Amino acid sequence: MRLDVVTIFPEYLEPLNVSLVGKARARGQLDVRVHDLREWTFDRHNTVDDTPYGGGPGMVMKTEPWGDALDDLLADGYESGAREPVLVVPTPSGRPFTQELAVELSERPWLVFTPARYEGIDRRVIDEYATRMPVYEVSIGDYVLAGGEAAVLVVTEAVARLLPGVLGNAESHRDDSFAPGAMANLLEGPVYTKPPRWRGREIPEVLLSGHHGKIARWRRDEALRRTTRHRPDLIERCDPKAFDKRDREMLSILGWAPDPAGEPYGRFWRRVQDVEE
Repeated sequence: MRLDVVTIFPEYLEPLNVSLVGKARARGQLDVRVHDLREWTFDRHNTVDDTPYGGGPGMVMKTEPWGDALDDLLADGYESGAREPVLVVPTPSGRPFTQELAVELSERPWLVFTPARYEGIDRRVIDEYATRMPVYEVSIGDYVLAGGEAAVLVVTEAVARLLPGVLGNAESHRDDSFAPGAMANLLEGPVYTKPPRWRGREIPEVLLSGHHGKIARWRRDEALRRTTRHRPDLIERCDPKAFDKRDREMLSILGWAPDPAGEPYGRFWRRVQDVEE
């Protein structure tokens, strides 16, 4: 995969040189190129922003530097053999970035990121390049940052770990929170390692049993327990058909039951009495 980032703060992307992403770069599995947007400015102040039309506070990033930068990157990419570029625009007004979307992006050979500052990039830039390639406007959460570079780091790490050979164990992400399949709408439960007893606290006995079926069921139950506690909205959105008989029993203990009226829409409602604490 090739990954280009255009930013006015290249130093912000230094973490891409460490951990799994850094190792993937060193092995040639991930080709990361960070570019300074100011290299595509032509005035002595290297101006990348201007006041917004219509008035209002803040500044808006200009069309010219972004257009010239993206044109040059795309031309270079096509010449060097990269295929099917995708423009990834970090923005709080974008679609939520999910594990499902991370999987989708991990299957693309070339991602181009445009982390903005100030009030964002002149909309015409996004509209222009949407005629040339797929554009993903993504949000990493319901909050606003000073710039999009942190979002680039989040998306890159989530995507890179899904690339073949990046993780030491290819099965490591199978049971992750939100992983496609059985964990698609669940949070991963607690994990433990040696020693078996620490400061008077012992690990759950089932994990020492060697019984793989019981361990798998325990992990599933703990995932349901954690999800209902921290992200009840995920349970509410689940299709009831996604849960087997034992799942439904556990959800009942935790205070949930299928809503017959909402079942066509995959909804659950929460029962607030007779709940095990």
